[in-house]
Amino acid sequence: MINKLKIITYGTFDLLHIGHINLLKRSKTLGHYLMVGLSTDEFNLLKHKSSILSFEDRKTILEAIKYVDFVFQENSWNQKIDDIKKYNADIFVMGDDWQGEFDYLKTECPVKYLPRTSKISTTLYKNKLKNAK
Repeated sequence: MINKLKIITYGTFDLLHIGHINLLKRSKTLGHYLMVGLSTDEFNLLKHKSSILSFEDRKTILEAIKYVDFVFQENSWNQKIDDIKKYNADIFVMGDDWQGEFDYLKTECPVKYLPRTSKISTTLYKNKLKNAK
């Protein structure tokens, strides 16, 4: 029997690394269709973050990953409930560094926090690049 669940997750996915791939792979194993809300450049600025890669480049890279079925824009913190309803998501997934932050979504669907890959992050990469100059 095929698992017909739709999974939804969010992120910036800048400087793609093995931690991102592991999270996407683990997310996909929970269902059959993985949807990724990708933070726009404008939303990243509101979060006081900046990406090395543009939204369009990050989107193209995500769409090329075999675990990802659909990528859409994340424009604000508040859109998650609407997205869950709009895309008929069955499970909301985030890395466990967000543990508890999205529990309010449990009224819409189960929320699952997956372990992050240790000793790797985009911030670590950015710091290494900065220090290499």
